[in-house]
Amino acid sequence: MSTLIIFRHRQSIWNLENKFTGWVDVELSPKGIEEAKAAGEKLKGFSVDIAYTSPLIRAKQTLDEIKKILNISGIPTFENAALNERDYGIHTGKNKWDIQKEVGSEQFRKIRRGWDVPIEKGESLKDVYNRVIPYYQTQILPKLKDGRNILISAHGNSLRSLVKYLENISDVDVENLEIPTG
Repeated sequence: MSTLIIFRHRQSIWNLENKFTGWVDVELSPKGIEEAKAAGEKLKGFSVDIAYTSPLIRAKQTLDEIKKILNISGIPTFENAALNERDYGIHTGKNKWDIQKEVGSEQFRKIRRGWDVPIEKGESLKDVYNRVIPYYQTQILPKLKDGRNILISAHGNSLRSLVKYLENISDVDVENLEIPTG
């Protein structure tokens, strides 16, 4: 039997500053580095054969710290933009609470958690799902079926999409799924 382990990157500099990050390549904060090391400690005892990550530095840094703790730096590791965070378009780099004040609480909730809520020059969660799931089905799932243990280091919305698929969560209920950084 294989194991699928998913991790959201740990606290980034922009998480700390409460900014919509999306596809901006922002590093982990010092606290994020420590959280990644702690995540690795919690995984001791698990066997990992293959790792997947988005090409964004915060996901790669999280994975690198985990791999160091588990002493598995040499395992095959694949990067793919299909695992990237949601593109927040016009909101990228802006303070989340400023956006909430600007658009109101209900619209803000839809922007952050809604299933098919478009963002100008960005993506909806449905768009993220439509790039994550085909990648999972063609690249990751076959290796799980071969009995490989897989570790994925990615982002809140790419992992929400994956969990929605794996657990058959409805479009409405996925709005309540939170995958924290720490």
